Amino acid sequence: MTDGVLPLALTQGDPAGIGPDIALQAWLKRREYGLPPFLYLGDPAVLQVRARLLELDVAIVETDANQASEVFDRALPVLSIPTGTDVLAGKPHVANARATIGAIETAVSMCLAGDVRAVVTNPIAKSVLYEAGFGFPGHTEFLADLAAKATGNSVMPVMMLAGPKLKAVPVTIHIPLKDVPGALSEALIVDTCRIVARDLTARFGLASPRLAVAGLNPHAGENGAIGQEDDDIIHPAIRHLRDEGIDAFGPLPADTMFHDDARSRYDVAICMYHDQALIPAKALGFDDSVNVTLGLPFIRTSPDHGTAFGLAGSGFAKETSLVAALQMAARMSTTTETAR
Repeated sequence: MTDGVLPLALTQGDPAGIGPDIALQAWLKRREYGLPPFLYLGDPAVLQVRARLLELDVAIVETDANQASEVFDRALPVLSIPTGTDVLAGKPHVANARATIGAIETAVSMCLAGDVRAVVTNPIAKSVLYEAGFGFPGHTEFLADLAAKATGNSVMPVMMLAGPKLKAVPVTIHIPLKDVPGALSEALIVDTCRIVARDLTARFGLASPRLAVAGLNPHAGENGAIGQEDDDIIHPAIRHLRDEGIDAFGPLPADTMFHDDARSRYDVAICMYHDQALIPAKALGFDDSVNVTLGLPFIRTSPDHGTAFGLAGSGFAKETSLVAALQMAARMSTTTETAR
């Protein structure tokens, strides 16, 4: 690995989950995957115990961002954030929550200070964090709050699932399906698409990204016969975007948007609710899709899976989505620097 290259910051996620497992596995295969240097933010003792459990021979060195790239070729560099309690693989505990949150806070602070290239987050268990008083729906909202407090600017985070075959964005995310129609608005769709178009240009190098916008109802409402939202909300939003010079089109029937020929006509699918985006994204790239947060003043990627407590310490967890997240974060940071 090249000395002097800023590392990525990789958070531990919930230490009882598979975050430590896949971080160890990714480092062991760093040359095979051509991985950029990354600095693991978490408890080195947890890594050591997990490595023994998995029978992995991994050298672990406590260090900081300044030395991480130099260390990376011979050892896994770790910025120590102790859990302060014993961690058992597959057994989440509220006592670990402070360290989980601390790793995220530290990674964001380091990224905004220019000490690391990007933030890559291992999965968290929201239920465990809620028990500890965590006041955010999830990772994305917490990252946006940290960014807003650090910069003094309001931040609207946008979730994008990105894989080799599909990029998909849900306009509404973790709300009940019955609440989606009421949550949708022309302004929300326009604001989401603006952020997507801007970041696909700045972070992914697409000069004029093509946004295919899904309808809400079957057949995109069929001219009002199956619901009015497509005509009353989505169509005006698309017209507004096109007036701004953004290449958005639709609303399209979602059942015909995701086959091979349809996907060749756009760069990203803008979907109206969580499963409309995530089902095709995961079906087309379950092991190699990446969760990317757009709209932040720093780059953030994450594996597209959860903590998988049942797999922690078993040796069956796959590192492929984490590898894809690390690789994508590195490419995005390079594209962003080139565009400046």
